[in-house]
Amino acid sequence: MNTPIALVTGGSRGIGRAIVARLLNDGYQVVNFSRRPPDAVLPGETFRSVDLGDAAATRQAAQALAAERRVLHLVNNAGMIQVADIADVTEADLHRTLALNLTAPVLLLQALLPAMRQAKYGRVVNIGSRAALGKGGRTVYGASKAGLAGMTRTWALELAADGITVNTVAPGPIATELFNQSNPPGAPKTLALQASIPVQRVGQPEEVAHSVAMFLDRQAGFMTGQLLYVCGGMSVGLAG
Repeated sequence: MNTPIALVTGGSRGIGRAIVARLLNDGYQVVNFSRRPPDAVLPGETFRSVDLGDAAATRQAAQALAAERRVLHLVNNAGMIQVADIADVTEADLHRTLALNLTAPVLLLQALLPAMRQAKYGRVVNIGSRAALGKGGRTVYGASKAGLAGMTRTWALELAADGITVNTVAPGPIATELFNQSNPPGAPKTLALQASIPVQRVGQPEEVAHSVAMFLDRQAGFMTGQLLYVCGGMSVGLAG
């Protein structure tokens, strides 16, 4: 069997980097679409600098990749967040966030879809967020991630007969580089957050990557249109 190829967006840092590493370990070749390169390109990884907030650049890069290689696995991980109360949300915030968090996944899937349909097989995983359930300061971000979950269900229904599954993995607090900068380990604010999580800790990027790998697996063909929270129980309720 040919080595499977996965396109992972935003694969140079944080959760995306853990996804790239996990898929390489699982035997995939991985194409990483990100604006910035990783600190080191891993064996089996191809990095391409793409501004996924630019629709024309995204479409061009995706179509070029589809013309070169048969990519049957797509992980829409790239995203952005701008924290602002509703009174301070701007149209520019909306346009920038939705371009990356919603438009790019549509364009990428459209480019890869012909090969998936021809193969009668495909796996798509969208990275959502527990913030879609509601969180202060997340008007735009939460809306974009809720929209992504809605698109997941629609795509799952439209593509099921072609052997293509589409699912969402929605992380809660995950100890990425950016998270740790804002929430230093051991700081009072971080400890209070940990105490509010039912499992009493924040998650690790590798735990999100594990769920992504599950949905991408060839044996996962009977799971589609699902939203899996990787949140330590926060989507159920808060501890205490």
